[in-house]
Amino acid sequence: MARKRLDLTYIASDSKRNATLKKRRNGLMKKINELTTLCGIEACAIISTPDDLQPEVWPSHLGVQRVLYKFCRMPEMEKGKKMFNQENFLSQSIMKAREQLRKLRNENRKKEMSLLLFQCLSCENSANNLNMTNLSDLSWMIDLTLKEIEQNIIKNQPQQDALVSTNGGEPMNGENAPLVSHVQGLMQINMDAMQKQNLAMDSINGGGNLMHPTREFGLSNGMVWNENYLH
Repeated sequence: MARKRLDLTYIASDSKRNATLKKRRNGLMKKINELTTLCGIEACAIISTPDDLQPEVWPSHLGVQRVLYKFCRMPEMEKGKKMFNQENFLSQSIMKAREQLRKLRNENRKKEMSLLLFQCLSCENSANNLNMTNLSDLSWMIDLTLKEIEQNIIKNQPQQDALVSTNGGEPMNGENAPLVSHVQGLMQINMDAMQKQNLAMDSINGGGNLMHPTREFGLSNGMVWNENYLH
């Protein structure tokens, strides 16, 4: 059974807060002791609370002074190399959350374009009705689909050659040709629609071309797709 995720918020109840402090303080001291014993390192802890006149230290006042003295003598660059505080923790968490959000958005956009591509292939939708953003992204998806089809053909070529030899020499490697032809035809329709919209934009803007070329492995809406996320 998975452990319940800890809610890192201030405990309003005095009794619960004091009980948690006592429990976790003892646990922290125990973990530091285990860390120094198992890994053969020097460590210390200083815990100060409003209710205690003197801060609690580990392993002893002399041991704390020795570790702090050694730490203070280190170069400034070495001091902060692996230093970690609450601000760094929050910044790192935000960066991870943003990266995860970016990946999810890219994956969702890829699924949207895949669905749109199959709708166009099955004549449920028309590329002529799409705006410039969707046309550009659909063009990228078509390129990617054609590339995957070509890779699958190359990958399966040895097996197809073996089937030809066992089938009396009759070729059996043309199964993907209709699909490739269909996708290529859709790609041409897509490009024609983009050119028509581009000409319309030219006339509106006095001949200024506002169409941007589709970037390789990129999206017109500002997001960037990484090939590692698509497989």
